[in-house]
Amino acid sequence: MFMDMETFEESMIEASVVVDTKKWLSEGMECTLVSFKERVIEVVVPKTMEFEVVETEPNVKGNTSSAHTKPATLDCGAVVTVPGFIKQGERIKVDTEKGDYMERA
Repeated sequence: MFMDMETFEESMIEASVVVDTKKWLSEGMECTLVSFKERVIEVVVPKTMEFEVVETEPNVKGNTSSAHTKPATLDCGAVVTVPGFIKQGERIKVDTEKGDYMERA
């Protein structure tokens, strides 16, 4: 379900339309709906977004000097690869087109 922030009208969007972007979607976020002939054909999320790391491995002492990376689960449910120094609870910026970590937020 999506809501127009000006009219507060709610629209139900087919799951097949959001298959590529659903891992970045979270409640309350703003995104753009692309329509053709009064039918939504695409959901566009911002190119860069901030997320909280809700789960990741703790940093192992000695890995700070190397290019150690690890998987991290974000508050939207997506999993991205982050540098070893990122801790659970930190906010990071992510490139949603590539699914890549960019920097700490």
